[in-house]
Amino acid sequence: MCGDPRIRHNGRVRAGMIFTERNSGTRWSTLRRRKHNENIVRLFVGRRLPVTTKLTREERRRRRRATQKYRTAHASRERVRVEAFNIAFNDLRQLLPTLPPNKKLSKIEILRLAICYISYLSHILDMGV
Repeated sequence: MCGDPRIRHNGRVRAGMIFTERNSGTRWSTLRRRKHNENIVRLFVGRRLPVTTKLTREERRRRRRATQKYRTAHASRERVRVEAFNIAFNDLRQLLPTLPPNKKLSKIEILRLAICYISYLSHILDMGV
């Protein structure tokens, strides 16, 4: 275990401690230990210090996803996806017969109505009309 035992008290980190590991007797995975150390560095130093050990693929992915640029791009992609999803529902809605013709339906109502309409059309084909 690393860290000065005088700085730790009842499982809490006192001010001034930069790198530490929990002294509970349980083994931490390397990933959790690194994440714990980085959180303490950010807490007391206010900026990231370089970690001396090589980062795992999972850690690199988490760091990349934590950037403002990544979050903004992800939000933009999500808006485009939701818009395409809504357009597809609107197109399906236009194909379904309802009274009145431009009645506003929820997505679940559109899906249920589409299932019933397909079943109805299939029944008509089976009858040979």
